Amino acid sequence: MSHETLQLDHKGEVATITLNRPEKRNALSSLMIAEMMAAFDAIESSHARVAIVTGTGKAFCAGMDLDALRTLAGQSLEQNVEDSRSFANLLYRIYSFPKPIIAAVNGAAIAGGCGIATLADFTLSVPEAQFGYTEVKIGFIPAVVSVFLRRQIGEKRARDLLISGRIISAGDALQLGLVSELVPAITLAARAQEFAGILLAASPTSIARTKRLLLRYDDPALKAELEIAVRENADIRSTADFREGLSSFLEKRAPKWTGR
Repeated sequence: MSHETLQLDHKGEVATITLNRPEKRNALSSLMIAEMMAAFDAIESSHARVAIVTGTGKAFCAGMDLDALRTLAGQSLEQNVEDSRSFANLLYRIYSFPKPIIAAVNGAAIAGGCGIATLADFTLSVPEAQFGYTEVKIGFIPAVVSVFLRRQIGEKRARDLLISGRIISAGDALQLGLVSELVPAITLAARAQEFAGILLAASPTSIARTKRLLLRYDDPALKAELEIAVRENADIRSTADFREGLSSFLEKRAPKWTGR
């Protein structure tokens, strides 16, 4: 299977998804989301027992692609709902994936990219990486990721990151529990493979059933909240502040908010 935005490789029982748009800082597009979903489907049906997700270049994933952003203001509500749901489906797929996922974060993980990086079962990060949910700074809303982040780090800490939109260091992300381990860039790939080896030593049935058990505790509420988030994600795009935030971001100027 060939992909335009990523590479999928198998080495023994370890499959690696490498986001491969370095010239775009591995930014998310509708095609990348679709190809990531297809890659996870392929891994689930393969002999691989562990998945690694990483990026090429200096960034892990810098959030939404600029070309994708430009199309948002002209979309209908139905199109925006569909677009929002596709991203929600990707994050849920990562969260609920039956095989363990290791994120090897090689650089900045921002907005949607931060969600992908931190929803993996294990997140290894280079010390230089930065993390953040910056949506509020461009009149957007971190709706989908909020469903998961509250569960990961608690309400108060989630409010801090989501409402401020601030960027944090990999060290701060480690303290918050968003990152499992800091790894020098030169050894990141090797450490991800080594970590995968630790998982391969355990029973695949036990791991799969443990992941299924953890999901079952909260799955109905999770799905209901994701639907709320999808609608909020789509609705914000009809506001004046979203249009201003989007324009100012693309034009590289300070926004002039109206609160509408």
